[in-house]
Amino acid sequence: MPLAFAYQVCLLPLLLLLPFVGGSSHDEVDHLHQIGQSSHKISRDGIHKLLVKDDKKTSDIALHGILLWVSMGVLSPLGILTIRLSLREQGSKRRVFFYLHIVFQALSVLLATSGAILSIISFENKFDNNHQRIGLALYGVVWLQAVLGFLRPRRGNKRRSTWYFAHWVLGTVISLVGIINVYTGLEAYKKKTSKGTRLWSIIFTAQVSFMAFFYLFQDKWDYMQNQGVMLGHNDHQDQEGAGGDSSNAQIGSQKALVPLQQPSRPKRNALQNLFE
Repeated sequence: MPLAFAYQVCLLPLLLLLPFVGGSSHDEVDHLHQIGQSSHKISRDGIHKLLVKDDKKTSDIALHGILLWVSMGVLSPLGILTIRLSLREQGSKRRVFFYLHIVFQALSVLLATSGAILSIISFENKFDNNHQRIGLALYGVVWLQAVLGFLRPRRGNKRRSTWYFAHWVLGTVISLVGIINVYTGLEAYKKKTSKGTRLWSIIFTAQVSFMAFFYLFQDKWDYMQNQGVMLGHNDHQDQEGAGGDSSNAQIGSQKALVPLQQPSRPKRNALQNLFE
């Protein structure tokens, strides 16, 4: 009996503490659950922000590529084609092609500048790859060419030939290097976003090939036309020559059949004058 009473006395404090222990454990569980929910929400928000940031960066890269594609891959070659076509024309048509050349080149410079500004604002420009290095050099040459275009001397000036050579060299370099840098940009986009660019490379190659073919074709078109005109002219001359030879032969035979006229006879002199 005393032992049972002592056991109950020792057990009573433990029984009184159980509600508090259970309550504290429940509170701790709730607290840990709240912490877990908060951390899950924070991680979810962080992932969402990262995804949004990545999407925006991908969009900026795509926009940068489109601007430089149109600038270096379309407008710059078109400017070269139009100034080349102007050499075949005279008068007002020649001026139209010249102004088209200015418009295409001005738009090319504006789009290239927009692409450069976008890359400075949105990208990490460490210049640790060929695309960024080539692009930086290209931007400088593009503006140098634009300034050089406004400094064009008048015809007859001694500096005109030097200016023309420099303008031609810079324009050719910008067009070729710009096309190459579009390909390096597509490769950089593929590495950055893990997206395929094969279709875009095929489309760009087809476009550049068509423009190159047109450039070479129009360069030889006048030559082909001149060859056709010269061939037709020579055939016409040969026909005229053959007809002339036959006519001369007929006239010669007629003269041979006509007896020699004596100057003392007036009628024969009249007949001779008629044939002459």
